[in-house]
Amino acid sequence: MIGEHPYVKWAIKVIENYVKYGKILEPDESVPKELFERRAGAFVTLHKVDGSLRGCIGTYLPTKPNLALEIRDNAIAAATQDPRFPPVTSDELDEIVVHVDILSPPEPVREISDLDPKKYGVIVVKDWRRGLLLPDIEGVDTVEEQLRIAKLKAGIPEWDDDVEIYRFTVERYK
Repeated sequence: MIGEHPYVKWAIKVIENYVKYGKILEPDESVPKELFERRAGAFVTLHKVDGSLRGCIGTYLPTKPNLALEIRDNAIAAATQDPRFPPVTSDELDEIVVHVDILSPPEPVREISDLDPKKYGVIVVKDWRRGLLLPDIEGVDTVEEQLRIAKLKAGIPEWDDDVEIYRFTVERYK
C-alpha cells in the first residue's frame, strides 16, 4: 500500500493487519499524538495505482472518541465493506493508494453561489436521505454536477431542488 503522511500510514497499517490477519489494531505510540486529541469526521479512500476507485467509506461527523479510532474503523470499512466493491485481498495491498480526508463540521448553504466543487464538499438532505460528495473529485468541475451526484447517492431525483444543502472543507492527506 502506498502513502507517506502519518495519518495515511496509520490507515495503511490498520488495513494491512485487518486484511492479512483479521486483526483490529488499537492505536499505540506509533500513531500521531494529535489523533488522540481531536474528534472529526473522516473519510478513507482507496484507489488502485491506475487511479480508479477501490473503496471509500467515512463519517461526516465524529462517531468515535478520537480521530485515531475514526480513521481506523473507516479504513477497515473502506477496504472491506464498500458495497460497490468486493473486499480488498492481501494480493492487492501493494497496488492500492490510500488517502485520508478530515472533515470540517458541515455548515448550511444559503445560496448555491456559496459552493465551489474544488474547495467544498457537499451534503444533500431530504427527509431521512443523505448524500455526500467530497471536494476536488476528478471530473466534477461544476456545482451542478456535484449536487447531481450527491443527490444520486442519496436516492433523491436530480430535478428535486427541495433539499437541504450543507458544505464542508477537508484536510486531505496522501
